[in-house]
Amino acid sequence: MKYYDKLIFELSQPGRCGYSLPEWRWEATCEDIPLSLRRKDVARLPEVSEPDVVRHYTNLSNMNFGVDTGFYPLGSCTMKYNPKINEEIASMPGFACLHPLQPESTVQGALQLYHDLGRALSSITGMAEFTLNPFAGAHGELTGLMIMRQYHMQRGDLKRTRVIVPDSAHGTNPASAAVCGLEVVVVKSKPDGTIDTDELASLLDDTVAGIMMTNPNTLGLFEKEILKIAEMVHGCGGLLYYDGANFNPLLGKVRPGDMGFDILHLNLHKTFSTPHGGGGPGSGPVGVAARLVEYLPYPRVTFDGERYHLIGDNGKSAGRVSGFAGNFTVLLKAYAYILSLGKQNIRLAGALATLNANYIKESLKDCYKLPIDTLCKHEFVFDGLADKSTGVTTLDVAKRLLDYGFHAPTVYFPLLFHQSIMIEPTETESKETLDAFIAVMRKIAEEAVSEPDTLREAPHTTPVRRLDETTAAKNPVLTYFEM
Repeated sequence: MKYYDKLIFELSQPGRCGYSLPEWRWEATCEDIPLSLRRKDVARLPEVSEPDVVRHYTNLSNMNFGVDTGFYPLGSCTMKYNPKINEEIASMPGFACLHPLQPESTVQGALQLYHDLGRALSSITGMAEFTLNPFAGAHGELTGLMIMRQYHMQRGDLKRTRVIVPDSAHGTNPASAAVCGLEVVVVKSKPDGTIDTDELASLLDDTVAGIMMTNPNTLGLFEKEILKIAEMVHGCGGLLYYDGANFNPLLGKVRPGDMGFDILHLNLHKTFSTPHGGGGPGSGPVGVAARLVEYLPYPRVTFDGERYHLIGDNGKSAGRVSGFAGNFTVLLKAYAYILSLGKQNIRLAGALATLNANYIKESLKDCYKLPIDTLCKHEFVFDGLADKSTGVTTLDVAKRLLDYGFHAPTVYFPLLFHQSIMIEPTETESKETLDAFIAVMRKIAEEAVSEPDTLREAPHTTPVRRLDETTAAKNPVLTYFEM
C-alpha cells in the first residue's frame, strides 16, 4: 500500500493540526446550545496536517471514474458530458446564494426560470404543463403514478388499482408502482423486443389504472405500435405513463405527448446533461396532458402577466412531493443546456447518440452475441460473447474493460437475456473514442479464448481488485472503527 492510499485515520498523529484559527474575541455562546444536543465526549477526529488532508482526498478523487476522466458507456443511464458552462452559471452568486424561504418578491428571477424551463420542457415533450419538484427519476415515477391514481380517485373510479409494466421495463417502474399502492401486472415482449399487443389486449379491463412504458424501450428499440397501444389503453379508460429515462434519442424528433402519453417524467441528469450519480443530485420533472394539470403536486409556479407566484394546494392536487420546489441548481443547468443548443440544434443530440450506438453495435456483432439484430436507437444489448466455449462471462468482460481505462457498460440488465451487456455511448463521444473502445472490446473477445484466466482474475490495474460483492452486500463494513 502506498503512503497516500492509507485511510485518513491511519495518517493521524497525536497533536498534529492542519489549521490555525484566530483566538475567539467574543463571549462564548456554547450555553445557547441545549445540553441534550451537546457532545459529551471529544470527537474522534484524525489529527493530520493540511497537506496530508489535501493529498489524501485528491488521491481518492483520482481513484474514481467519471465522464470527465474517460468513456462511460453505461447503458440505460445516459452518462452525458456536463458542459462546464452549466456549472459556471449555476455557481453565480445570484443563483447560488438564494434561500428557499425568501419572499416571492426577492426571487422573481428564479421563479421565472422555473416557469420558462417548464414551458421549454412542455414544448420538447408535447405535454401541457410540468412540475419541477421531484428530486430524481424514481421520485418522478412515484409522482406520476400519484397523479394517475389521483385522477381515477377524483372521478370515483376506485377499482383501477392495476398498472401494466412491460418485462423490459426499468427496475424502478414496478417498485414505484408498488410504493404507490398499485398492483403490478407484467406484459411480455415479442421476439423482436417490443410489447406483445395481443397479450396486452388480454390484460386490459376496467381495473387498469394505466401502463408504464419506456420508448425507446430498455433494449434501445422504438415501440413501433405505440399509437395502437395508446388507443388500446385509452379505450379501457387507462392512462399512459412515459418513463423518460430513454428520452435522449428522441430530442427534437418525436414528442411523447404526440404518441398519446398522458404523464411522463424526465431525468434532467440524463437527457439534459446535468451531473449524474455521484456528481448529482438529480431531478425528475413530471409533465402531464391538459386534462391532468389540476392534479400536479404543489407548489407550482404561475405567471399573472407581471409577476411570478408560488401557488399551493387547489384541493385536487396529488399532494406535496418535496420540501420546496426541486433541486434548483440542477434545473438551472438543464435550462442552460437547452438554451445553449436551441431549437435548431437540440435534435442533433438524439441523432448523434443513435449514430454512435449503431456504429458500435455493427462493429462488434461478429464477436459478441446480438440477440436482436435490427436498427437501435441510443443503446443496444449484447447477450455476452459470441464464443462462450471457455466459460468467460459478461462480468469478466466488464472487469477486464477497467484494465484498459474504460468504464464497464451496464451488465446483466435487462433481464431478458442471461449475459446482457448494455452499451450506450451518448452523442458527445468522438469517433476516435468509439474506435478505441471497439478495439479493446475485440481484444477482450480474443483474450476470452486465448487466455480466459486473465479475464476471470480481472481487473489487474485498478486500486481495488475484484471484490466479493455478495459478502459486501450481506455484511457491509460501514465504519472505520469497530464500535
